[in-house]
Amino acid sequence: MSKDIHIRKGSNLNLEGEANKILVDIPVSKTFALNPDDFFNITPKLIVKEGDSVKKGSPLFFSKHNPRIHFVSPVSGEVTAIVRGAKRKILQVIVTSDELNEAVTHEVPNFESLDAEAIKEIILKSGSWPFIKQRPYNTVAQPEDTPKSIFISTYATAPLDVDFNFLLKNNKDDFQRGVSILSKLTTGNVNLSADESFKGFFDSIQDANIIGVSGPHPSGNVGVQIHNVDPINYGEKVWVVNPEDVVNIGLLFSTGQFSAQRTVAVVGSSVNKPQYYKATIGAALQPYLEASAISLEEEVRVINGDVLSGSISSEEGYVGFYNNVVSVIPEGNHFRMFGWLPFVDNHVPSISRTSFSWLFGSKKSKVTTNLNGEERALVVTGEMEKVFPMNIFPMQLIKACLVEDIERMEALGIYEVVPEDFGLIDYASTSKIEAQDIIKKGIELMIKEVG
Repeated sequence: MSKDIHIRKGSNLNLEGEANKILVDIPVSKTFALNPDDFFNITPKLIVKEGDSVKKGSPLFFSKHNPRIHFVSPVSGEVTAIVRGAKRKILQVIVTSDELNEAVTHEVPNFESLDAEAIKEIILKSGSWPFIKQRPYNTVAQPEDTPKSIFISTYATAPLDVDFNFLLKNNKDDFQRGVSILSKLTTGNVNLSADESFKGFFDSIQDANIIGVSGPHPSGNVGVQIHNVDPINYGEKVWVVNPEDVVNIGLLFSTGQFSAQRTVAVVGSSVNKPQYYKATIGAALQPYLEASAISLEEEVRVINGDVLSGSISSEEGYVGFYNNVVSVIPEGNHFRMFGWLPFVDNHVPSISRTSFSWLFGSKKSKVTTNLNGEERALVVTGEMEKVFPMNIFPMQLIKACLVEDIERMEALGIYEVVPEDFGLIDYASTSKIEAQDIIKKGIELMIKEVG
């Protein structure tokens, strides 16, 4: 067993709207969508056209750079729309469910008798391969690679994030099966991280190296855990799987069918009934937002993911492929006169003690999308280093990305980070720069120039 991880740098944002430990099963939505932008650096090539009938597990598109990687329909029904954007970029493939739930069934032998290549082939054919992502770069893993280790993080520290002990309490056997299957795909360990103070059923999982984690956000980010347990050097690969996707892989090997299970927590200060829902990957958000009683008294922003690193959606949006959280907070479309004055709206959490928000103790806060200022000069303040727990200089790395200095980016640790690791920096930095976007563009440059 590895040593536990204790993180000191970072900060927890104590926000209103945490999900109650209630799991609700409401009627499923009629339409489902797969969004190629959910898969970083994937160029989709369509397999279907509008009007085609599909089963659950039928391929909708594949990766241009690796045709073995298919992206499949989460339900059976009809392809009713292929939404395109500028330069005919595919934005969404929308499937209207026929509610029959017919599925493509694969022959799946007992996984214990299979080697790594046979397991990979089953996962690829079923369309479950996109559940496995790789570091560096956080792209869909390449099946031709062998990772030096695999990481699964059940310690969630992002604002209003889910409790995986509660979320997966009915899938313990499937989770164990998924971990055992993944352990056959690596020459190293399957590292399973959990809350050090209460590991729950994760402490009894076999075929995994259990790691206790404690500390503020972003200690729950898998990148921080990789940095502390098995750092990535040039040419090395580490695979990452979300906890519920471990369950989906386990279900594949018990049913022979692609599993699109997704449990979603609708959270935020604009939600009157924040709770968990049984859902499906790509499901329309509207039924879950209506069941959560979204506030009608204010304009709100719907976010696929947490408030620090999620992507903007809408009430007409769909559940993201990897998301367990949908956050709903008020739009910050108002101007606050004399907002720089002390004791004015200081209930909003701040990393800086000069705002006096610390006087309000553990009181939960209601945040909006207001940036409270425009973009300013990027100067040395030490703010970034206070909330960034990796042994990396975040400001220097951001500057290297801005000037596209590849050698400096490599030296400063670009292989170990992904945009979400800079979510708290976006919140804490008084420069108001979009650090996550800068890092994302830096990674895109690395993929293009270095590979």
